[in-house]
Amino acid sequence: MFVNAYGAHAGDKPLEPMQINRRIPGPHDVVIEIAYCGICHSDLHQVRAEWAGTHFPCVPGHEIVGRVSAVGAHVMNFKAGDLVGVGCIVDSCQHCEECDSGHENYCDDMIGTYNSPTTDDPGWTLGGYSQQIVVHERYVLRIRHPEQQLAAVAPLLCAGITTYSPLPHWNTGPGKKVGIVGIGGLGHMGVKIAHAMGAYVVAFTTSESKREAAKALGADEVIVSRHAEEMAAHIKSFDLIVDTVAAPHSLDDYLALIKRDGTLTLVGAPATPHP
Repeated sequence: MFVNAYGAHAGDKPLEPMQINRRIPGPHDVVIEIAYCGICHSDLHQVRAEWAGTHFPCVPGHEIVGRVSAVGAHVMNFKAGDLVGVGCIVDSCQHCEECDSGHENYCDDMIGTYNSPTTDDPGWTLGGYSQQIVVHERYVLRIRHPEQQLAAVAPLLCAGITTYSPLPHWNTGPGKKVGIVGIGGLGHMGVKIAHAMGAYVVAFTTSESKREAAKALGADEVIVSRHAEEMAAHIKSFDLIVDTVAAPHSLDDYLALIKRDGTLTLVGAPATPHP
């Protein structure tokens, strides 16, 4: 079935309206009318062919939220009208150790929401900048937020889970001091989630102008990392620092802020290797 979409025909071309073909729904498929699709920096990298291997036409988008319009005959967990989301995965082998344990993101045959090989036309997956998407029910997420919050839910499916993942893993909660480096898309989410988990949250930014914005997101304290005296006041005091910055930068100053048994973790996709 053909649906309207936005995509690019080359890395140096802008997004433009186009029609794409979605597969006829199978017995375990869910058809989703897309309401919102967030913009991730990886979408820009792919559609600009800044990462090797982009297939064109490229329809990016993997922060998808919308409403179920139809389901296959064997779908048990969703029905027409349900609010749902789709993240960066739309398929995997479904039978390896990783898939069996619910960690499909580690499957060697994981299929991304766009620009991944598939038997569907045109031979690679096409993403969420479109009217509809057809996804196996295993990779569809139920959304319990009110419909009027759907636009805000979309980034949770990428930036949200990316920054959430290390926080419970490293026991974030009351009594823990957590630093979030970078107040971009990932950093916004990291500050809000760490604050919601009850940690004392310190935001790091290179921009003086972002102090108040970081506090509004829930930061208890904001450090401008260019100011050596502000950094020095927190030597060996953090239980966890989550670095969300993609631009090249030194990690040495942040390592000095970690407690003896603390952790520094990098999330996101660095533009170039860290020194």
